[in-house]
Amino acid sequence: MKLTRRQFVASSLAAGVYVAGSAAPVWSESPNDKMNVAFIGCGGRGGANLKTVSGAGGVNVVTLCDVNGSNLARASELFPQAKTFEDFREVFDYPDDFDAVVVSTCEHTHAYATMPALRAGKHVYCEKPLTHNVAESRLVMNTAAEKKVATQMGTQIHGMPNYRRVVELVRSGAIGKIMEAHVWVSRAWGLQSAEAAKRNGDIIHITDRPAQGEPVPNGLNWDLWLGPAKERPFHSAYFPGPKWYRWWEFGNGTMSDLGSHWNDLPFWALELDAPLAVTPIGDQKPHEEIAPATMTAEYEYGKRGDADHLGALKLTWYQGEDKPDLWKNKEIPQWGNGVLFVGDKGMILSDYGKHVLLPEEKFKDFERPPQTIPDSPGQHEEWLIACRTGAPTGSPFSYAGLLTEANHLGNVAFRAGQRIEWNHADMKIPNCPDAERFLSREPRKGWSL
Repeated sequence: MKLTRRQFVASSLAAGVYVAGSAAPVWSESPNDKMNVAFIGCGGRGGANLKTVSGAGGVNVVTLCDVNGSNLARASELFPQAKTFEDFREVFDYPDDFDAVVVSTCEHTHAYATMPALRAGKHVYCEKPLTHNVAESRLVMNTAAEKKVATQMGTQIHGMPNYRRVVELVRSGAIGKIMEAHVWVSRAWGLQSAEAAKRNGDIIHITDRPAQGEPVPNGLNWDLWLGPAKERPFHSAYFPGPKWYRWWEFGNGTMSDLGSHWNDLPFWALELDAPLAVTPIGDQKPHEEIAPATMTAEYEYGKRGDADHLGALKLTWYQGEDKPDLWKNKEIPQWGNGVLFVGDKGMILSDYGKHVLLPEEKFKDFERPPQTIPDSPGQHEEWLIACRTGAPTGSPFSYAGLLTEANHLGNVAFRAGQRIEWNHADMKIPNCPDAERFLSREPRKGWSL
């Protein structure tokens, strides 16, 4: 059931299936007018976002910004009428130029590009993860709610049909009461041995910060790329991407990156928000500067409503070489990446593009529930529709911020080396106050939120 833009907006508002705050104010009195959009980050994901948003129709590309001169030059060739900048802080010296902003920088500068856009009352599309840490996420969520603008985090898989069908199955009670879920991904971006790196098909083996710097590549403004991060010499261990994901100063390893995609499914289907506690599993010692390649974290969620799928739950995240016991014992299909819902009447196993009810023999004659969640025109299109009409998006910052916080808390527990109890309202860890230092960071001089 693929919907037109008009049908999508109407059915979304009627069904109320999207998590969103107050409807965003429309950017123009006439939906037929073109919207002026600024793009911060034009290479990699930024280049893909630029192509998709500009090609959707009804969009003027008025501003381009990138710290990498090569990326900026390529984008400027496509849109020669757009103003160009190296420093995204200067973009906001001209707030009347644009109605909306697409943020596609590296993780450690997401909040620093997003916050001035929100404060200026601009609609924002930001790549995942929404922020670099929990404190930034809370600030972004609160500001977006205050400004009531259209927001979307770039988790494109959220807009694909497969996740929607799984959410419908979970909420229909197909597998009964769900008390545990498991999420595993094979990617191992982080600290690992040379043997493990080779086994995982990873060409990068890093165990410590490089002692010496290297020449900065032509066209790259390294100082601006660092942004709020602590100053250090350029080295190819950090740049280009995805190398920076491995370093706590710039990213959060596999968890914050792929957690945005894979934890999204149970977060949505089970209507999760803030965990009560998170426990790191295993005896791996955290590295001061590099995120782990292999890690397991167990989340405890309390009861959230009367429906069976909203009861108390344990959700376990595995990355790298870790897998659930059900997988190790070959009790479920050996998918390299997956989300497993375990209910008292069966299981649902899903990846990005497919899912299966288990045991298959039991469910061979199962009659699927009717479709209740309309298919999406896509994450970018949803956001553009929201900018024009005030309709909700699938992954607004009110939802994406909570998902981002939960993912970061997995790393916080790992770095603390113990179970942490989470006081969501006060952003405190009462049983381990020392772990609160991982919730935020002090930015470099000249950078502020």
